[in-house]
Amino acid sequence: MQEPEIYCPGCAWRPKSDSRWTCMPSCGTVWNTFWTRGVCPGCRYTWTRTQCLSCHAFSPHTDWYHYPERSEERERSSVEASA
Repeated sequence: MQEPEIYCPGCAWRPKSDSRWTCMPSCGTVWNTFWTRGVCPGCRYTWTRTQCLSCHAFSPHTDWYHYPERSEERERSSVEASA
């Protein structure tokens, strides 16, 4: 499986490796939530919603992961659609 592209489903902002979120009001751990798929490494709380650090909107954490189609699948779909 390909690695997903990670970006805000609202504004398409892409977190950088130094982007950080804080586990609040739980334990206060600061980390990059995409390193752990939303699980706090301090208290193991699973964050199901993530706030964008750019547009500040909250969205389901899983909606940040975008899996691009593999090139062969794209080509196959194009051939089937034109047939």
